[in-house]
Amino acid sequence: MEERTKFHVGLDVHKGSISVAAAGLGRSPARLIGHVAHDVHKLLTVLARIGSAGQLHLVYEAGPTGFGLQRALKAKGYLCEIIAPSRIPKRPGDRVKTDGRDCLQLTEYSRAGQLSAVWILDPATKRSEICRERAKTPSTAACRPGINSRASCCAMTSATPARPRGVLPTTGGYRRSISTPAPPRRRSPSIGMRSRPPTSASSD
Repeated sequence: MEERTKFHVGLDVHKGSISVAAAGLGRSPARLIGHVAHDVHKLLTVLARIGSAGQLHLVYEAGPTGFGLQRALKAKGYLCEIIAPSRIPKRPGDRVKTDGRDCLQLTEYSRAGQLSAVWILDPATKRSEICRERAKTPSTAACRPGINSRASCCAMTSATPARPRGVLPTTGGYRRSISTPAPPRRRSPSIGMRSRPPTSASSD
């Protein structure tokens, strides 16, 4: 965090909207600025009311929207970081999640220095360099330079052997499939029928 930062801004980013909250360097509680559409130009207009680009420290939670917003804000001179959801502190008993509460909490956690930003891949970075680094670890030894497919680059080397057809996996091995017919049952003798005693051969 740079010393010139004067305001911490938390964003709750969704596909159609962005919620904005801000807090100063003191202990005053964070305040909700408002909600805008997911548009960079409209967001820049709201951020300009809070302070200049060099005075703001922006954070938002990683999600399905990707890194496009962060790169657009960085190109405008803003310090913007993406936070991993698993590294955001959770308050005990706090199960209510709304857009306003989420951005307010991000703002206060950012001011307290309790957030860890994720590494954002530069678009100019070649995938071959990433595969070369991943190939150093045994779990990703299948990654080799020159692979263009991300799925094949990140594939695990441990392959599961194919199981025989008609059986289901179990903890100790395999068992027969449910659809396998059971062996025929033996018929029990009918009730009331008695077997005749063996007849001895008559002697002459």
